[in-house]
Amino acid sequence: MATSVDTLLCIQGPTASGKSALAELMAARLDGEIISADSMQIYRGMDIGTAKVPPDERRVPYHCIDILDPGQPYSAALFQRDARAAIDDIRARNKLPIICGGTGLYVRAALDDMDFAPGDESSTVRQKYEQLAEELGDDGLHALLAQRDAESAALIHPHNVRRVVRALEMLEEGESYAARKRAFATLPAHMPSVKLALDVDRQLLYERIDERVDVMVSTGLVDEVKRLLDSGFRDGLTAPQAIGYKEIVAHLEGDVTLEEAIAQIKQATRRYAKRQLSWLRRDSEIIWLHADEGITDTLVQRSMDEIEGAVRT
Repeated sequence: MATSVDTLLCIQGPTASGKSALAELMAARLDGEIISADSMQIYRGMDIGTAKVPPDERRVPYHCIDILDPGQPYSAALFQRDARAAIDDIRARNKLPIICGGTGLYVRAALDDMDFAPGDESSTVRQKYEQLAEELGDDGLHALLAQRDAESAALIHPHNVRRVVRALEMLEEGESYAARKRAFATLPAHMPSVKLALDVDRQLLYERIDERVDVMVSTGLVDEVKRLLDSGFRDGLTAPQAIGYKEIVAHLEGDVTLEEAIAQIKQATRRYAKRQLSWLRRDSEIIWLHADEGITDTLVQRSMDEIEGAVRT
């Protein structure tokens, strides 16, 4: 089937739904290359816990993966830059760009006409509020935001310090986090795309998540985290908060048993999957595919049919 390189394919879904396997099959069939939209797969050395496809098992080229060391700052704005550069590169070689990943904001950053505020990880304003966070604590910093912008504070959990800091920084830049979020809901598309998402029965999805976590542990997740700690991972900015890593860090530091850490990873991953689904349900352009039986020939053919139909219209 011929596809226009002007149209980009996007494959999403909750963690453990099978989106990576489907993306690889579609890329092989459609002469495509994959752009990973996963906020943790960008980090080198975070392989088992992020469920990266091992290099020797990749059937097609991947982009936006293994580009930073853990601890280096990254953002949706930087992903927009890198993903669009990858899209241009793939299209220049007459290949089909396929975005695949579970970080919804990254996907929208690449696909939509999203204009990011110029926030800088090292800005003096951000450093000021990060210092205030240490002095006031999570609740104190959130209370400060509530005094200055109650609407934005109501949208952000008090313990999401990075987002509270960013909201305060935005106020000093003359913009409200709440106002930007409202505008975000109606952003026009930056480029044409076909969006597919995998839907799995909730209980079955949870079983797959539990099984995936068990496989991660049995294939060396603890040793992977040990290596990252030895490399200074503990002092990172974002990567240490990744599900599967922070729990193992707590185990290695003696706060919980391995069994408790595994249970916490499973619970946190199930909650994350629910948030991913809630995010995806808000996008009316997504074509949902039932994947209870896994990535079958029938599902692949359905995907091909949906792509062909969307491109024709």
